[in-house]
Amino acid sequence: MSKANYERSARWKAKDSPVPIHKYAFAPDFVFGASTSAYQIEGGVGEETGRGASIWERYFETRPHLDHGAVACDHYNRMEEDVRMMKSMNLKAYRFSISWSRVLPLGKGKVNEQGLEFYSRLVDELLRNGIEPYVTLYHWDLPQALEDEGGWLNRDTAYAFADFAALIAHRLGDRVKYFGTLNEPEVIVAGYIGDGLAPGLSDPNLRVKVAHNLMLAHGLATQALRSINPDFKIGVTLNLVPAEAKDAANPASVNAARRHWLKNYAIYLEAIFKARYPDVVLEEMAATGAVIHPGDMAIISQRIDYLGVNWYLRHVVDENGGIIDMPGAQKTLMGWEIHAPALTRMLVSMNEEYRLPPIFITENGAALDDTFAKGRVRDVGRMAYIHDHLSALESAVAAGVNVAGYFAWSLMDNLEWSLGFKMTFGIVHVDRNTLVRTIKDSGLWFRDMIKFNVRGSRKSGKRR
Repeated sequence: MSKANYERSARWKAKDSPVPIHKYAFAPDFVFGASTSAYQIEGGVGEETGRGASIWERYFETRPHLDHGAVACDHYNRMEEDVRMMKSMNLKAYRFSISWSRVLPLGKGKVNEQGLEFYSRLVDELLRNGIEPYVTLYHWDLPQALEDEGGWLNRDTAYAFADFAALIAHRLGDRVKYFGTLNEPEVIVAGYIGDGLAPGLSDPNLRVKVAHNLMLAHGLATQALRSINPDFKIGVTLNLVPAEAKDAANPASVNAARRHWLKNYAIYLEAIFKARYPDVVLEEMAATGAVIHPGDMAIISQRIDYLGVNWYLRHVVDENGGIIDMPGAQKTLMGWEIHAPALTRMLVSMNEEYRLPPIFITENGAALDDTFAKGRVRDVGRMAYIHDHLSALESAVAAGVNVAGYFAWSLMDNLEWSLGFKMTFGIVHVDRNTLVRTIKDSGLWFRDMIKFNVRGSRKSGKRR
């Protein structure tokens, strides 16, 4: 970030904020951070980096009218600058993903040392700046070479993923404590059953086969990581969208909402925490020929140390199983309803149904319009959104849920996959012409909120 933008940010004062700086009732070691993903911010896809092609290069080649990630935010070349910016924002943790194809261009076999070194330097830079690294091993960017062999429809991909996890742990595990296996398996599945995400196969019959192979990959990677260091903190991140009945007094609406939740979201919770799939999922498996091998559920359901929850919206379901719009609902640019109390209700309900480990909100944010004025990026709506969701977490904690941290999505405006650069989730603005970073008012509010909430707490980011 340029000196000028540091000076602009210094003129922002918390006392002038329309959203108050609040002391939340979280544990003293509650983690405040921000998240990104490799393909959405890194760029650096040229041959000179040694990176292999991912499914996103193929996806965008067949859709040349769309924005793509060849440059993205150019984080690959601006990493040190970005980490200095994170420090200026008082971030205590940074959740990022590893590009599988940057490290293993073909998904297996020969290692690209240049790619591994990039992530090693990133980890070192974070630790030097007092920021704890949280590594996500897979955030949707499968090497194209593995997709050519069947991708997540191929059971062998789960074993290749475990080998990749072990490689990363051997290289970074002397400095990284927190590892997440998969980010949002439900959305990875969407790339096979629909066209809006890579690989865009548009076949609904693939849903449960892909989901099961992903869960197997999670379990195998967890085993691989734990065999390298039993002290690693290992988790998985699920995209969870609570399904609430349109009419709580109507059994048909309640049952339809429950079925929707079990089929689309609790499928992963049930597998991990109960070693089974819901009946509605088993019915779909039988109908589409998906196979559970002996021992699979034991691999999938082994202990994890934390659960990552990405939360953006709720679904309201009618008696026919349809998702309906609520009259007068406030929505983001994505068309997602803003309704923070549903986050509290979902976490409390999950806590009653499952034996949950500590929960990190690994993503939460909103694509909203920004206003540019006199060198500032004003986004009061995003500021209020984060505050409201932190307050919802505060309520969940009061009800007995163990919430251990919150990561804003996203650190910076990035490539929102096939939707391009117009859907801006960042608490930092990235100029699409110059790539200059400017901390938005929401990011400055987040900075001051962190400072107010972590006074006197232990420093994070220390080497082990």
